[in-house]
Amino acid sequence: MRVFDFYRIRLLTVVAALGLARADAQTGNRVTINSDNVLVINGRKIFPIGFTMGPPPNGKTPGGKNGLEELAEAGATFIRTGTKGANWNEQTIAGEQIWEDAAARYGLYCWPFLRELAVVTGHDAKREALLRRVVEQFKNHPGLGIWKGADEPAWGKTPVAPLVRAREIVRELDPNHPLAIIQAPRGTVATLRPYNAACDITGADVYPISYPPGTDSLLTNKEISMVGDYTKTMMEVGEGKRPVWMVLQIAWSGAVKPGKTLRFPTFPEERFMSYQAIINGARGLVYFGGNLEQAMPPQDARLGWNWTFWNHVLRPVMEEIGNHSPLEAALVAPDSKLPIKMTGAKDVEYCAREVGTELFILACKREGATVQVRFSGLPVTEGEGEVMYESPRKVEVKNGAFSDWFGPFEVHVYRVGKKG
Repeated sequence: MRVFDFYRIRLLTVVAALGLARADAQTGNRVTINSDNVLVINGRKIFPIGFTMGPPPNGKTPGGKNGLEELAEAGATFIRTGTKGANWNEQTIAGEQIWEDAAARYGLYCWPFLRELAVVTGHDAKREALLRRVVEQFKNHPGLGIWKGADEPAWGKTPVAPLVRAREIVRELDPNHPLAIIQAPRGTVATLRPYNAACDITGADVYPISYPPGTDSLLTNKEISMVGDYTKTMMEVGEGKRPVWMVLQIAWSGAVKPGKTLRFPTFPEERFMSYQAIINGARGLVYFGGNLEQAMPPQDARLGWNWTFWNHVLRPVMEEIGNHSPLEAALVAPDSKLPIKMTGAKDVEYCAREVGTELFILACKREGATVQVRFSGLPVTEGEGEVMYESPRKVEVKNGAFSDWFGPFEVHVYRVGKKG
């Protein structure tokens, strides 16, 4: 979120193209967070998958479909909207209206970035008035999902009190939409935790793919497994009281600035980072950089979004974890209390979720040697377990346990029936 892209939208042209008129009366969404830190929209549990930024609201895929429609059909739920590198003004508000209308049309939810309006001091009446106007205008729009507060405030040394004041104003006017703050991969639990007072959802952005590797991080770990490390940190920051959303890489400044070498995650890398974040507690994922023109091939630049990366990498990931995917119910379930244990390695991470008569185990291995591990404590003594997305591979369950192999950065997803 340190690189901003400016869509060259001529507002009147776009409005005419979309043929959208603002309705006289709109019904807003009721967005809450349940006791498992799962987002609930109008009574439905959601595992948020979003994009910063998404394709233009009237943009097309290479095949001619509306870009937002493509994302929604593949399982995305959120798009980050709002200001892009400039303060809020009349043009920004008009642009947000276009985004909200388009999102609602295709079943997506907006995540408007409040930017400067997320920092309100007691003597800045003009800024507070503009914040109130923005919230009042969009709080009942069917396209609104949550609000995005200040970006990376701890790294930017933004005082907490003005952020708390902004959140109080948003909550006063709009109690139906939470506010999220995303931190940079900087700081400690102690320095990040004070910002909990200014948000309902916390998280971090981390972009491990670069030359040399890991330049976005100050950790000694420069491997892509740093995603899990930062997720664990943010889980500590949130203290179990706030959902953690992790922002993962399509492209970022460390790979697109002059003098840098462009580098993208591969499908196995993106898949690993996504699952590792989930396994370590993330309740939402956002993918950053699809709108960065410096990272687009020419044919995509003409369309305003990186459809090449989408087709080769992200759409296959969405098929596994997106809305309506086979894992949808497991991703919004609480962690299982079954006595499931893993032995045989210290670098295999996993979580277990129960959905009806089925048990799902999501597991991934960090860097290192190939290992064989054993999962035990399953609620079925004999049978087979499906290794999802690796058909026809299965694991044999004996005495409530099974064994399997993991290479470095491999992910396996198991589905096992429970005893009736």
